[in-house]
Amino acid sequence: MEQSARGPGGTGDLRGAGTFLPTELGNWPGADAPLALVVVKLAADGSVVTEYPGEVVPCAAPPPWIAVRAVWRNRLVRLDGLEFHPGDTLLEYFSPVEWFNVFEVQAPGGSLRGWYANVTYPTRFDASPIPPRLTWHDLFVDVVLLPGGHPVIRDEDELAASGIAVGSELHARIVAGRDGILERIRRRTFPFDRDENGPCPPP
Repeated sequence: MEQSARGPGGTGDLRGAGTFLPTELGNWPGADAPLALVVVKLAADGSVVTEYPGEVVPCAAPPPWIAVRAVWRNRLVRLDGLEFHPGDTLLEYFSPVEWFNVFEVQAPGGSLRGWYANVTYPTRFDASPIPPRLTWHDLFVDVVLLPGGHPVIRDEDELAASGIAVGSELHARIVAGRDGILERIRRRTFPFDRDENGPCPPP
């Protein structure tokens, strides 16, 4: 896949973004069978940053979350100690209701490099194209976590410069998304609870 050279979280602002409606739960894909799809990333202003193929991993996420396996095909990127190498596997966790997603970065062979979480609008799924399209819409703030480490919050300066009014509903949603990520890290709950054995039980 071609990820943004600005990093998995991206940048942008909300001018002209319009309303981003999440998927109705009844239309959200189940995790009971592999599903090839295209992941589309939007910048905060609603423009397309990148799109790339992925496949749902049925065992890797509790409903309504889904996990999508994709391959990092961009250049080497280092972000607060987390490295993305060409050929790394990303397990990307998406929700139709939560205001964030989480990318689990695995080196070849499956060892865990860490997690990159993005504050986003709830993820949207469209089953009408072939293959279906899963779209996530970035909202500036990101969190990096290394195994055994402490979370690092990124790009809050971009949120401050975005023009989104402090105290507005959207700003509150972004802050709540960030705090939701941090709380899951603190409690070591999904998707930050996996060990070196990987997210799926052995066959």
